[in-house]
Amino acid sequence: MTDIKKADRYSLIDAIRAAAIINMVLYHLCYDIFCVFGVWTGFYRAIPVIIWERFICCTFNIVSGMSMNFSRHGYRHGIITNLCGFLITIVTVLVMPEQAIRFGVLNLLGCAMLITFALRRELSRIKPLIGMLIFFLLFMLLYGVPNGFIGLFGYPLIRLPEAIYRFRWLAFLGFPPNSFYSADYFPIIPWIFLYLFGFELWRWIADKGFDRFFRLRIPVLDFIGRHSLSIYLIHQPLLYGVCWLIFRFIT
Repeated sequence: MTDIKKADRYSLIDAIRAAAIINMVLYHLCYDIFCVFGVWTGFYRAIPVIIWERFICCTFNIVSGMSMNFSRHGYRHGIITNLCGFLITIVTVLVMPEQAIRFGVLNLLGCAMLITFALRRELSRIKPLIGMLIFFLLFMLLYGVPNGFIGLFGYPLIRLPEAIYRFRWLAFLGFPPNSFYSADYFPIIPWIFLYLFGFELWRWIADKGFDRFFRLRIPVLDFIGRHSLSIYLIHQPLLYGVCWLIFRFIT
């Protein structure tokens, strides 16, 4: 979500977001076929699949952070995105409790929008390159916090006290208890720092004059990118319905 008029948009950002949403739809199609309908329940644990899924999520996060530089209504966008995330939680808990989504990517992005918009003046005082380095370093060091440690991505250096993982209400921050489960879980720690990396990345791109290259318009992709939230909300019910029909009447 941004407030840029169509004539003033950096269309390449929309195209990158579109590539991510297409990738996500393909991933969820595979997930439905293999995991939800039981063809290969270990699908999501395969290393190439994990890399694919992380790539999609990182792209969304960074591009959303970049786009926050253009928003004049960050609070409104953050609230709307959070409400969409809560809607997905309610629907999945009621319809598919075994695949329930609690604090998924939309809630992460919604909270990141609110936090970044509130801090935008302070963030603008940081030199973009310094900001990029700081936030990526924090993302790298805190990536393992939901798994109980501080380290270098998946390599633990410092184990965190188990006491902070006893409260279910702290799961959204990045401290989930053992009983917590979500089919799509993106806590504020560490993912807010990748979002802030994206915010600073665009400031660096604009500072260097590279933003002119982002005026490139790619037909169809820029349209998909501008409607990514709507596609996100409707794609999974449609995919599930198609898969249900295939497995119900063909197999």
